Formats: sequence, structure tokens, C-alpha cells
Amino acid sequence: MIENRTPTTSKTADHSRRNFLKLTGAATAGAAATSVFPSGAHAADDQTIRLALIGCGGRGTGAVGDALSVPDGGPMELHAMADIDEKAIEHRRTALERRFKEKINVPQERRFIGFDAYKKAIDILRPGDVALCTTRAYIRPVHVEYAVSRGINVFMEKPFASDPGSLHRMYRAGENAKKTGSKIAAGLQCRHSPARKALLDQIADGALGEVSYVCANRWGGPNNLRPQGDNANNLISQLNFGRIGLLWVGSGHMVDYLIHQIDETCWIMGDWPVSCRALAGRTPETIEMGQNLDSYAMEYTFADGRKAFCGFRTQENSTNDFATYIHGTKCAAQFSGNVHRATVHKFKDQRIGNEFIDWTPPADQHSPWQYEWNDFVASIRGDREHNEALRAVKSDLTTLMGRAACHTGREVTWDQMMASTFQFCNYLDDLDYNSEAPVKADGNGKFPQPIPGKWTEV
Repeated sequence: MIENRTPTTSKTADHSRRNFLKLTGAATAGAAATSVFPSGAHAADDQTIRLALIGCGGRGTGAVGDALSVPDGGPMELHAMADIDEKAIEHRRTALERRFKEKINVPQERRFIGFDAYKKAIDILRPGDVALCTTRAYIRPVHVEYAVSRGINVFMEKPFASDPGSLHRMYRAGENAKKTGSKIAAGLQCRHSPARKALLDQIADGALGEVSYVCANRWGGPNNLRPQGDNANNLISQLNFGRIGLLWVGSGHMVDYLIHQIDETCWIMGDWPVSCRALAGRTPETIEMGQNLDSYAMEYTFADGRKAFCGFRTQENSTNDFATYIHGTKCAAQFSGNVHRATVHKFKDQRIGNEFIDWTPPADQHSPWQYEWNDFVASIRGDREHNEALRAVKSDLTTLMGRAACHTGREVTWDQMMASTFQFCNYLDDLDYNSEAPVKADGNGKFPQPIPGKWTEV
């Protein structure tokens, strides 16, 4: 279970917030503490970092590309691949070979297929190598837990679990990494942006005054799950078509996408919210067979009373927005932009727009995904502590708090999320090709949808 929290007073919250911002603005995730692995043990005698890709989808392939593109990262290769679908392995391996040629070293005997393939891929790695856990969220805690138990470093994509019960399992894996020496990088890449850190330094120095309100939006077009016919209640089919349409598979589209902005909000506030109230709904005439709603509007409250609004929407013919904004007592700022670009500005007053820009930091030279891997590999090569799991789990728990508030129509508290053992699927370790799907569509092909008073996910 994640450790409990004691609400802070406004005075202590302000003090901790400033210290938090100073620290995050001045240092990368890889701190200076010494790992349990001696220097040089991270990749055996040849110093090659071997990668095992577990979950061969687009995000995993992108992560491999970023890993193999680290400037001055030393020798590195993709050494193994694992998936429940052989075709996925072949498709992604071929694509990666076209880009990286000699860095892709995955012969047939290191292409593992099946629900236990992750163990086989991890078992051939050495301390200092990296398991890329990039499946959908439902099974990530199982994979990360195993890699950590073997002393292997982990890169894990977001979201980090589909429900609070599984997130607590992930947190325990993160705690265990302190003992095994495993380094863990979490796929909240914007934490590695120098431009964002420069704005946090400005905030810590009082340039915005006291930050009292953050607004983070991701408003875009529709993304509905269509009828799946005879495949609707087949487990393997659900893992493919339900990746963001079914909550048990990937947390749902709001969590999958908006977790970045919610993480940014907590980073800016230097704290985790104590409660969330929310509104949510579905657009008339929407064809949605899955479990998502079309709009999510969440108001988070922090211990000292400050507020953050986080909004997600999938709707046609509407204004789109993909950004995080900050309002202080002196002026406003923009922290993040479209598709996670480092669109960072401080404005002259509370008005947001190019004509009101007062300060802009030097532009980031890399994408946030590349910075993330640059920092991670530097920590491995330098044998420095690097454990983003505990903070990442809390960001995900905050996002699930918002989802629960929207789906149940009730205020949901941090303490409720901390105490929750709820899981959509409680037999993750025993899944195989013949397992029953944990959620079933009705005779019309529609899956159970959140209805306040009838819905539980905490």
C-alpha cells in the first residue's frame, strides 16, 4: 500500500512547494546516490546495454527508437522481443531494422510469444540491461514486478495500471527496486524538459507570485469504440480493440491521454490533491460501444485549498486545446503545448496569448521523449539512482481519482484511493489465451458504461 499522507497547512505547503520546485528545476530524475550495482556492472564486460521490448506496439517501438538514439549513449542493442502476437513482433522488428540496422539483434530464438513471454525476455537480460514494459496498462504491474525482482532496469509506459488495486502493486515494485538496485524510468516524459524546468525556477523565485490555479486541457475529436460483433467477448480481441475503449485493458481514453497534463499539474503544485469533484457526460447521438464518456471535467483540491482544473473532451465541431496553463497572483504562464511540445511562456499579466508574452526560455533541443531516455541512460552509465516509479504511481492514482469522480458522480478523496483494493480483473497472473474476458458486452454489443449510483471503481 502507498504510504499515507498528512495534509499540510498553507504555510508548510508553501515551504515544501518552493523546495520541490527548486529541486525539480535543478536536477534530472537521475540523482547522485550510488546504486547497489558496482560501477561497470551495468552491462557486463562489453558495456552493451541490452534492451528487451515487452509489448510490441507503436509506443514500445517509439521507446526503442529513443533509446537507440541517445547521443553518446554508448553501445546498445535491441536484444529480445516479447508479445502475445507473433505478427506484432515481426512487424515491429522489421520496421526497427530499417532504421537502426546493426543495433537490432533479435534472432528467432529471442522472439518470445505468449502470456509468459515477458519472463523469458527478462530472464536473458543482465543487471544494467533494460526491460521496456510497453504493453497496455492492465498487465504492466506484473511485468515490472518481475523485472525488478530480477534486478533488471525498467522503462515503463503510462498509464501504469488500470485500477487502484493494481497501482498499489506497482508501488510495491517501485519500493522493492530500492533493494534490488533496479532503475525505473516512467513514461511521463515532460518531466525531463529543460524549458519546463526553467519556468519552475521562475515560479520558485516568485516571478508569478503565488500560484493558486492551474488549468490543463486536452480537447480533441471523437475516438469511439465501434461494435465488435462476435469478437466482443473474446479476451484476445479485447486486448486489441479495447486498448483505450475498455477500462480494464488500458484505463480508458481520458486516463491514457490526460495523465500527462495531470502529472504536470501536480508537478507545478508540488503536491498531490486531497480530493476531486467532477462533471462528465456523453455527446448526444454518439456511437460508443465501449466504456468511455465523451467529456471529463475535474476540479482537484490541494491541502492548502488551491485548485486545478483538468479537462478532457472528444467531440466534433468544437474548439480544441492541448496545453497546461498557470495563474499566479502576479501573472499567468503556459507550461506545455500541443502534443507535449515545450511551449513555455511567462505572460505580462493574466491574459494568455502571443501578444502578451513577457519571457520565454531557450527552446528545448530534443523532444521530451528523447530527453527522458538521455537522462535514463546517463543514470545507468553513471550508476546513479533513478527511480521514477513511486512518483509516477501517485500521478496515475491522481488521474484515477478524477476518473472515479466522473464515473460515480461523487467527490473522491486521496484517502479513498489510498485504501482502495479495487481491480477490474483479479486474475492477471493467470491470464492465458483461453481465459474469460473480465468484462462482457450485452446482446447489442455494448459494454457496461459508468452510471452514477450503479458504478464502482474505487
